[in-house]
Amino acid sequence: MRDGNGSKQMNMNPVSSDRKMEEGIRFLGVRSFKEGKKKIDLQIRKADTIAISGHMTPDGDCIGSCLGLYNYIADNYPDKKVDIYLEPIPSKFSFLRYSDRIRQKKEKNRIYDLYFSMDCSDPERLRDFRPWFEEASFRICIDHHMTNQGFGDIAIVCPGASSASEVLWDLLDPDKVSRECAEAVYTGLVHDTGVFRHSNTTGKVMRIAGALIDKGVHSEKIINETFYEKTYRQNLVLGRALLESILILDRRMIFSVFTRKDFEFYRVDKEDLEGIVAQLMLTEGVEVALFLYQLEDRSFKVSLRSTDRVDVSRIASVYGGGGHKKAAGCTAPGSARDIVMSIASYVEDQLK
Repeated sequence: MRDGNGSKQMNMNPVSSDRKMEEGIRFLGVRSFKEGKKKIDLQIRKADTIAISGHMTPDGDCIGSCLGLYNYIADNYPDKKVDIYLEPIPSKFSFLRYSDRIRQKKEKNRIYDLYFSMDCSDPERLRDFRPWFEEASFRICIDHHMTNQGFGDIAIVCPGASSASEVLWDLLDPDKVSRECAEAVYTGLVHDTGVFRHSNTTGKVMRIAGALIDKGVHSEKIINETFYEKTYRQNLVLGRALLESILILDRRMIFSVFTRKDFEFYRVDKEDLEGIVAQLMLTEGVEVALFLYQLEDRSFKVSLRSTDRVDVSRIASVYGGGGHKKAAGCTAPGSARDIVMSIASYVEDQLK
């Protein structure tokens, strides 16, 4: 649909007549996975130019699902012009094929025939890439965030899925998945399930993982090098965060803060802070873990983790963020103390 100026309009109506619910899955523009798979294949065949983007500050699932789709299209539709746009990714993911093709700028005046949004709960979280998505001739959203009500011309949102990579797998033809495509999808599964430790690790997830390994994926290498392995400086930063952590709310919430001065002292950047909040969450008796690091504009990036008793996605949404019930994030202005105390009040309300 276009407005009076000819601009493409986002269909954001949460009760649109063409959105159906099927076993908890949100569909927009299609009524089932089978129909979605068929229509997505048709749109890829029709398009000459295709773009793929994911959410800001891309994590393993965002990167894995985007590159998984990119590899699949490149392998099976070689005549298509495909571009992938993400904010800069951590170097540990550089082993994935075509990661070197990730870009942040597009050719002037290029408007894509088809644009995919992957692992993104809201078009706003596409950040700089949102206008390019909105102006595309046809737009497809593939996601698993429970806060995603569906956007674009086709949306398939599976809140019960472990990851966007799992949703993507269900939309691909397994016989046409190459080892390189499988590596990307497997990476996404690994990161959003916490190496198959989180409660979102279902029997289906393990069957998918097995199918990907059968494609030639080196699981131990991916898990060790992208999830567990840390540099010496990363270990120093982790140790500092644990030493400086503080327990509040009768020892049910833990938090740690990393300032701009800390960045300068340890000579690290934000990718070196990955995994700290998960380590804080392992503290005995803790229901919620909170890790804050200061951005250049003096606001704070906030990462939250929780047990089943607290829905941190609800808390993150207050600050314009999002995520999942037990893992979410946001950006908040103000002092670290004020942010922590504000979030603590929301946590306390849920723990009553």
